[in-house]
Amino acid sequence: MADTYLIEPDLDFIKEVGALGGEDLKKCYQCATCSVACAISPDTKPFPRKEMIAASWGLKDRLVGNSDIWLCHNCGDCSTRCPREAKPGDVLAAVREYAISAYARPKALARALRDPKKLPILVAIPVVLFLVIGTITGLLDFTPDLSEGIKHYKFFSTWLVDMHMVAAAIFMIAVFAMGLKRFLGDIHQNALQEGKTDKEKIEVVGFFVALLKVIPTILKHNKFSDCTENKEREIAHMLTIFGFIGLFIVTSIVFVFIWGSYLLPSGPIHGPWSMWNPIKWLANASGIALIGGTVWLIINRRSKKDQKSGYWDWYLIYLAFGLGVSGMGTELTRIAGWAFICYLLYFIHLVFVFCMIAYLPFSKLAHLVYRTVAMAYNEYAGRNF
Repeated sequence: MADTYLIEPDLDFIKEVGALGGEDLKKCYQCATCSVACAISPDTKPFPRKEMIAASWGLKDRLVGNSDIWLCHNCGDCSTRCPREAKPGDVLAAVREYAISAYARPKALARALRDPKKLPILVAIPVVLFLVIGTITGLLDFTPDLSEGIKHYKFFSTWLVDMHMVAAAIFMIAVFAMGLKRFLGDIHQNALQEGKTDKEKIEVVGFFVALLKVIPTILKHNKFSDCTENKEREIAHMLTIFGFIGLFIVTSIVFVFIWGSYLLPSGPIHGPWSMWNPIKWLANASGIALIGGTVWLIINRRSKKDQKSGYWDWYLIYLAFGLGVSGMGTELTRIAGWAFICYLLYFIHLVFVFCMIAYLPFSKLAHLVYRTVAMAYNEYAGRNF
C-alpha cells in the first residue's frame, strides 16, 4: 500500500505567487505540454509540470526548496506553447522571486526590495551614510583642489569609499552564507524525497568538483542556446554578465594596487590611470558591454508583451544600466574637464555600486548565485539535466 501524504495547501503562498507574476497559474489543467516543450528539462521527473501542480496546490515546501525551479532559464518556450496560456515560465519566475526573499535575512530588507514604494528609502541609505560619515570624518571634500586636474579621491576619499564598500561586501557575503546553507540543505532533502538522487549527504570535495564542471556551461550560456522562443536573450545576457565580471576584475585589481601602494616609500598611488593602460581598456570594454547588454535586455523585455516583467525585473536591469552609464559618464566628464558634473556622476555611481553590493542577496541578481549552486548540486547528485 502506498504511503499516505496529507496535503496542506498554503493559500497565502498561492496568492503571493499570483501577485509576483504567476496570476495565470490556475489556468493550468496539467496537460504536460510545458515539460514536453522545454528543451532543457531533465528526462527523469521533468519540470515545470510538477512545479505547476505543486504551485496550484500551494505546496510551498515542495517548491521553495526545489532545485528544479533554478534549472529553468525562463526562455518562454513553455509559456508560448501552453494551450491554456497558464505561462509556466512566469510562474516559476515568481516562485524563484519568493525563494530568494525566503532565504535572505533580514526579512524587512527582503520585503523592501520587492516594494517600489521603498526604493527612495533604499537609495537614501547610502546617500545619508556617505554624506554624514564623510562630513564627520572630513573624508568628503565639497570644494576639492582642481589645480592638478579632476581627481576623484580629492573629492571622495578612498578611505570613505572602501569603508562603505567593504562593509557592504561583508554584509552581502554573510547574508548569502546563511541563506545558501539552508538552501543546500533544503534542495538535498527535496531531491531525496522525490528520488532525484541516491546520495545520502553532500560531500564538500565532490560538490566543489561539480561546481567547477558547471561554470563553463554558465559562462558559455549553453542553456540559453537550447531555448528557441527568446534565443536573442543569449547575447544580451552574455554582454551583461561579462560586463559585470570584467568590472569586478578591474575593481579588485585597483583595490589591491591602491592599498598595496601604501607600503611604498613614496606613499599611495591614486588614479586616474592612463588611457593606454590594459586595465583601463578592460574597464572601458566592460562598461560598454554592460550598457549594451542592459539596453538590449530592456528592448527585448519591452517587445515581449506576452511575458511578465515586473518591478523585480526592472529594478535590476535599470540599476545595472545606471551603473554602466554613471561609470562611463564619470570618465568622459573627467576627460572633458567638467568638474561639477564629473563629481556628481561619481557620487551617483558610488550610490549605485553600494546598492548593487549590499542589496544583491535580496534582488533578482541573487539568482546568479542560487542557480549556480543548484546546477552544481544537480551535477553532483547525478541528476539528468
